[in-house]
Amino acid sequence: MESTTEISNHNENPQIIYRCKKCRRIVASKDQIIPHEPGNGQKCFKWKKRTGDTNTTNECSSIFVEPMKWMQAVEDGNVEQKLQCIGCNARLGSFNWAGMQCNCGAWVNPAFQLHKSRVDECRV
Repeated sequence: MESTTEISNHNENPQIIYRCKKCRRIVASKDQIIPHEPGNGQKCFKWKKRTGDTNTTNECSSIFVEPMKWMQAVEDGNVEQKLQCIGCNARLGSFNWAGMQCNCGAWVNPAFQLHKSRVDECRV
């Protein structure tokens, strides 16, 4: 039997999972997230790709994860392609073995990017 301190520790650090918004299939967990240092925002982009004020830094609109078995395009040996949910074929993001730039300006290499707008963050 667990003591009350062990039970309260489980509640303080709940497991976070990411689900496809369309079919609710689990696509990643917090353990599979690859963290990156936020970049300098718009200053990091070429001037033609800048969208506005270069003094503000944006919150990342994506999460970067490890390659996983459900990523069929990765399993097929592609170098870069869109990532689709294996349950409903909804587009969840993209990947590129050479890397890609996050909207915060940081370069992530290799990059397996899931858009936060296409997945739900759930606490278990």
